[in-house]
Amino acid sequence: MRRLQPPGWPEPRGYANGVEASGRLVFVAGQIGWDETGTFVSDALAAQVGQALRNVVAVLAEAGAGPEHVVRLTWYVTSRNEYLETIKDVGAAYRSVMGRTFPPMAVVEVSGLMEAAAKVEIEATAVV
Repeated sequence: MRRLQPPGWPEPRGYANGVEASGRLVFVAGQIGWDETGTFVSDALAAQVGQALRNVVAVLAEAGAGPEHVVRLTWYVTSRNEYLETIKDVGAAYRSVMGRTFPPMAVVEVSGLMEAAAKVEIEATAVV
C-alpha cells in the first residue's frame, strides 16, 4: 500500500488523503457500537466508536485481514458537535483498536441511524 500525499498539501491528521493498493477486496458493512450480543457498550460516542471499530476488526479477521489492510473508512455520526467535543477520546478509542493505521476516511453527520441508541456507524474497505 502506498500513501498518496500531493506535494505542498498540509499533512492530514488522523487520516490519509489517499492510498494506492492492489489485492483482494474486503468490504465491511456499517458497524455500530454494540457487542456480539446486540447490547450497546455505552451511550458515550467514544466508547461506541471503540466498539464499532472492534466489530469492523472482527469482520476483517474472517477474511484474514486486520486494521493494516483498511484502505477506506466512512463514519456516520449523529452529532457533529459531540464528535468535535470528544475528539481526543474518539482518537484514543480509534488508536486503541486500529493502532497507527490512518486510511482515507470521511465523517458524515446524519440525523439518525437505524438503531436509535447508535451514535456512530462505521463502514470499511480493506485490500489484502
